Amino acid sequence: MPNGALIIVDVQNDFCPGGALAVAEGDHVVPAINRVAPRFDVVVATRDWHPADHVSFASSHEGRDPGETVYVEDLEQVLWPDHCVQDTPGAQLHPSLDLRPVDLILHKGTRKELDSYSGFLETDHRTTTGLAGYLRELGVSDVTVCGLATDYCVLFTALDAVDAGFRTRLLTDAVRGIDSPEGNIEAAMDRMRKAGVTFLESDEVG
Repeated sequence: MPNGALIIVDVQNDFCPGGALAVAEGDHVVPAINRVAPRFDVVVATRDWHPADHVSFASSHEGRDPGETVYVEDLEQVLWPDHCVQDTPGAQLHPSLDLRPVDLILHKGTRKELDSYSGFLETDHRTTTGLAGYLRELGVSDVTVCGLATDYCVLFTALDAVDAGFRTRLLTDAVRGIDSPEGNIEAAMDRMRKAGVTFLESDEVG
């Protein structure tokens, strides 16, 4: 498999301009993704698919605001505005994202009590999404990660891909980040680099 799998992380309306948890220029990742997706043997798109009372929503914790951190059964949980609620327009993949090359749309964060940044593992670092097994069954050994947001779901998807034994690349012109707190994107890139993730741009994909 020359290029292996492309993992498109959470390119959803709520993470794009005008959405409930918009990433600056989030929609700018779409053209690069559309260009390269047909060059991969397997393409997976993940999306947050939260119940309306999800643990990550500040609205689910009385007196708490987005940006605060709480502990839920010993797990640290950053609180966010309500976003990507199941079967709402905000949870849908961006309308300009070409879904024709996509082999699997993977839902994550579907359980009320457990968040999921990574496409591979929930935030308890024990509950799997099934993605690693799916890719191994298809003979995939190399994955390339892109999408939103660099310093959260992209970061943890890439790190977990490495931990799962995949050779992992980051498509640097097809990611955008939140950068909260300031410097978070740079720190995320550094973590990925140190973990063994290699970086490339879309025009370098064969």
